[in-house]
Amino acid sequence: MATTEPANLGNSRTQDAFTTARKCVALFGAVGVIVLATVAVMASLGHGTTPFMWIRGALFPAIALVLLRILARAAEGSYRAFDRVRTLSTVMPIAIIGVDLIPGLCPPWYAVLQGLSALALVPVAVLTRGAALSAAFPKPN
Repeated sequence: MATTEPANLGNSRTQDAFTTARKCVALFGAVGVIVLATVAVMASLGHGTTPFMWIRGALFPAIALVLLRILARAAEGSYRAFDRVRTLSTVMPIAIIGVDLIPGLCPPWYAVLQGLSALALVPVAVLTRGAALSAAFPKPN
């Protein structure tokens, strides 16, 4: 597998795009923590919660940490990491919202909070396909 050196990694537009992407992924994680805390409060008040809600609520903040790590590797010049962030930030919002739309799987308040967290990843998908980052990461041969 051939490696390609990023062309404009030091460019201010590229760095601004990475900074914005980091903030969006951090927001995704923060909303995930809020979802998990809300599930915990609801359970402590005697409202029904499901293992699905607990597991998914715990997974999203963990996924955010992984995405931040991959994003850091991309900012250091890894095309493979950049491609993973680009793919995950595109697929994850669609998958999250798609699962939330399954009738009866989770309460509406949970689906709304999870949907909000998914929306935080949409700007990352846009940024990774934008001019600044596309120029910094030409496709490897």
